[in-house]
Amino acid sequence: MSTFEQNLTKYADLAVRVGVNIQKGQTLVVNAPISTAEFVRKVAKSAYEAGAKNVHVEWNDDELTRTKFDLAPDEAFTEYPLWKAKGFEELAEGGAAFLSIVSSNPDLLKGVDPNRIAAAQKAAGVAMEKYRSYAQADKISWSVIAVPSSEWAAKVFPDLPHEEQSEKLWSAIFQATRSDLDDPVQAWKEHNATLHSKVEYLNNKKYKTLHYKATGTDLKVDLPDTHVWIGGGSENEQNVPFVANMPTEEVFTVPQKDGVNGVVASSKPLSYGGNLIENFSLTFENGRIIDVKAEAGAETLKRLVETDDGSHYLGEVALVPHNSPISNTNIIFFNTLFDENASNHFAIGNAYAFCIEGGKTMPKAELEKRGANSSITHVDFMVGSADMDIDGITTDGKVEPVFRNGSWAF
Repeated sequence: MSTFEQNLTKYADLAVRVGVNIQKGQTLVVNAPISTAEFVRKVAKSAYEAGAKNVHVEWNDDELTRTKFDLAPDEAFTEYPLWKAKGFEELAEGGAAFLSIVSSNPDLLKGVDPNRIAAAQKAAGVAMEKYRSYAQADKISWSVIAVPSSEWAAKVFPDLPHEEQSEKLWSAIFQATRSDLDDPVQAWKEHNATLHSKVEYLNNKKYKTLHYKATGTDLKVDLPDTHVWIGGGSENEQNVPFVANMPTEEVFTVPQKDGVNGVVASSKPLSYGGNLIENFSLTFENGRIIDVKAEAGAETLKRLVETDDGSHYLGEVALVPHNSPISNTNIIFFNTLFDENASNHFAIGNAYAFCIEGGKTMPKAELEKRGANSSITHVDFMVGSADMDIDGITTDGKVEPVFRNGSWAF
């Protein structure tokens, strides 16, 4: 077996045994592009070997997606198949685990009417709201991983010969997910322990406000009184650990919905709805986004912010050191799964319930009362850089360094 094949098998095992951490008798649902069929077969084999009862695969295809956006009538984008949404709800209620494999071309929908993209995103968001609430309250085990497509690899490595692009992207993914190590599972246990030490420090501090400063950024973010920092692995309702994003280098919490003020500049492109949004900034007043600027993809960004009322606010604040394995590759992946783990980031939209004390079992109205934002969307965007400083401000007004020059200050 070649080294590539060995790493591919280790990657599939990692997704199954650490990512979703499949349990005996559990069903695994895999969302995947048809271009990743060979890898999905490895995932299914690993899952059955680990004791899975069933592996259901929900296929998608970039070419069919683009064809629909080019040729379908406008009304096709205002509806979403309810049988699919109900199916996902039933599977979640039955205790299934969910693995999503991302592989899309970042420019898939370039040139498509932003109104169509916005309508499709909104229809899917509304239909899948109940299922998504299970994931965002950690009731189920779920994980997101990536597999190269030729279009994505060409975007990341345009200067390489075509035949080398996918190989190079695979190598970067193996490195970022630790799949190229002798014992990736053990490496992830150690990595989780490091993230948990940062979480413990921040949860003991209970900062009232974080103050971000960098080129183009001067932003104050208040945190709810009962906020909780999370990092690395989570636990589902049955107390089974899982890792929602592979790779992950972040620790994150929920911002106070109406407590964000100032301006923040992006530090990496955002791939959203098949379009790239580049060199953008957002201005906040009492939590609400009141101004949007972008050198590319401005209309797509505006439509994202206008998805619903909650998409005018932030739902996540995440800290990632600039000196991290993904950042140190110096690669812009044009894929949020990787780029967000190379950079401090925020998310527009819905907050994670488990980032509020007792939030996993809290009604939506109570979460909102505690300061958590509610929306049908949740989109991460990257703001971290080597010159970013972040101060933590305590309830009694003391200012302490959290980040200096883009990395941890404690």
